[in-house]
Amino acid sequence: MAERGFTVSRLPGFAAVAVAVFVCLYLPIVTLVVYSFNGGPSIAVWQGFSLHWYGEAWNNQAVKDATARSLVIATAASLIATTVATMAALGTTRRPRFRGQGLIYVMINQPLMVPEIVTAVALLIFFASIKVATGYQGLGYLIAAHSAFCTPFAYLPIRARLEGMDLSLETAAADLYASPWQSFRHVTLPLLTPGIAAGAMLAFVISLDDVIITEFVKSAGQDTLPTYMLGQMRRAITPEVNAISTALLALTVTLLTAFFLLNRKKN
Repeated sequence: MAERGFTVSRLPGFAAVAVAVFVCLYLPIVTLVVYSFNGGPSIAVWQGFSLHWYGEAWNNQAVKDATARSLVIATAASLIATTVATMAALGTTRRPRFRGQGLIYVMINQPLMVPEIVTAVALLIFFASIKVATGYQGLGYLIAAHSAFCTPFAYLPIRARLEGMDLSLETAAADLYASPWQSFRHVTLPLLTPGIAAGAMLAFVISLDDVIITEFVKSAGQDTLPTYMLGQMRRAITPEVNAISTALLALTVTLLTAFFLLNRKKN
């Protein structure tokens, strides 16, 4: 009988370590969700089941404003990042290799390779000089900053989708006298749509959850939902923060599940 190869899961204690890791990762999240239904004002002492804090969050105008601002920024940033990522993916996969292609990969993925705090400080310095020169203090800076940071997250699934597509289909379209635009519109784009949708959802989630870059770039009165929650943590903490976190968690899980379903391999 052939000797079985090495498998990490057969190492002694693997199951116990795996369970401990999952407990450490998910027990705090489960605790947060449970205490969002706490009837009392404490986040540590259970005082009965209640939806009171969800009602408080729903009726809190500051939460509504921060949520609306977060959705506007995340939607705009995901659209811009996905558009740029799609063009970059087409330019780096639908042509022969060229000098400097590796450098382009590095530049596109640069936000993934450096600490986010470094990107945030760089954006702060860059946008501060523009604010001084123009006097403009609007949401455009946050949208631009989030777009730059989210582009590599959108680029990866789009590029992966392009690399998995059969190039002969586009060649066949060209052989049938389709112009480059017709070939892209009727062949490439329909096949690429799941990758674009997945990239857009991932960029949306990353923008929606971002704290560090937002905290550095935003002006006064431009709190997003994550930065609003961070500000609340510096004051008296109530289960309202848990309720907001649970709602944000539910939205993120929903979008990431859709991202997974769009990217899973077809049989």
